[in-house]
Amino acid sequence: MKLIAQHEYIKLERQVTGLEQNQIEHNRIIYLYEDRVVTAYREFPINIVTDISYKAIANDGGLLYLHTMRGVFMYQVKQSPERFIEAYKKFFK
Repeated sequence: MKLIAQHEYIKLERQVTGLEQNQIEHNRIIYLYEDRVVTAYREFPINIVTDISYKAIANDGGLLYLHTMRGVFMYQVKQSPERFIEAYKKFFK
């Protein structure tokens, strides 16, 4: 399986202890291969991926949307995934 592109995304975890609430930020990577898209806990065969899009949010990066035949999956990103999306469109559109 040849790696075509990758992009970092974050997962925020809220942790409540006693009277405190903390947010823990986990850095993860989404990988685009010739035959699939892989995240930390999911794997999508490329034949069910219909599109990848991005929506910027003020100064906080934005949201990467992975459109599939199983639904739309959202990933929070700190930097624009423009190159990741361009790689997908170049190889699969």
